[in-house]
Amino acid sequence: MNAAMLNPFSLVRRRFREWWQSRLPMSDTLTLTQRNVYILPTRPGFMLLLTMILLLVASINYQLNLGYLLTFLLAGSALVGMHVCHATLRGLTLNLMAPEAQYAGTSATLSVVLTNERASIRYGIGLSVLDATHEDRWVWTDVPPQGMATVQVAFKPESRGLHRVPPLTAETRFPLGTFRVWTVWRPAAQVLVYPAPEPFPPPLPPGEPRGGGASATRINTTGEFDGVRAYRRGDPLKLVVWKKAAKNDELVSRDAQQAQRFELWLDFAQAGHHYVETRLSRLAAWVLQSDRLGLDYGLRLPGQEIKPASGEAHKRRCLEALALCSLA
Repeated sequence: MNAAMLNPFSLVRRRFREWWQSRLPMSDTLTLTQRNVYILPTRPGFMLLLTMILLLVASINYQLNLGYLLTFLLAGSALVGMHVCHATLRGLTLNLMAPEAQYAGTSATLSVVLTNERASIRYGIGLSVLDATHEDRWVWTDVPPQGMATVQVAFKPESRGLHRVPPLTAETRFPLGTFRVWTVWRPAAQVLVYPAPEPFPPPLPPGEPRGGGASATRINTTGEFDGVRAYRRGDPLKLVVWKKAAKNDELVSRDAQQAQRFELWLDFAQAGHHYVETRLSRLAAWVLQSDRLGLDYGLRLPGQEIKPASGEAHKRRCLEALALCSLA
């Protein structure tokens, strides 16, 4: 059993944080004000407080005027540092840019734009995913006066599907490091995660005849349709077999008439394996392979069918269907 689960204090603290975070509004834009910026002393801040107390006690006992001067000088510096530290975050605007889709197992990058409307620079502002465990999770930047700065943080979704962006946190300890000022931000955006493509997929499935033909054409081990001819001027670029051109330094094209007789379908039932995730991973690899070869291909999933087409939009549509496939 996890040690954190055996510790009642850790359990209560975790539940309190979950309850508190659930009360925060969800928005892709956050302006920091006194209502959502928090401040507490750091360890060096507590050490400074202890030092000032010792100096004050010693000054009272020994009637040291210079001791009084040093004590109140340190106290005044700490108070000014507290005000400057809090003002470094207060008034800053955070805006999350729409995250791009990712593949399962890879890190999703989040771009956050920090906007400073005041006439002075803001130093030492850090941004991170809340509750991240690695030490180098913080990304630090300075925001120019009346300008913007863009920082990128990352989190790693482990499974496919639609994932909500985790809570983010921003903080600063400028200028003295004696106070920590921070905020917690719950973005409303979601990240679409595609299935991880199979590393070494088998050849593409055979093409199916249009209109109930008698036989199907095969796709060879390199993932290309059989039946090619020499390149003719005016042939569409998507019919050029670029792999053969790279190997043999000769342009060849697929037979357009054959391409009209047959069509490539990536079928869930033909993906092999008994595990759903493994099948979806193979289909994702086939989609990428078909798009790389410039083929027209369709996708069949239980309860959903995407007609054959090609291009970037079609590839994204197929990958999105694989990501959101609700098979158990």
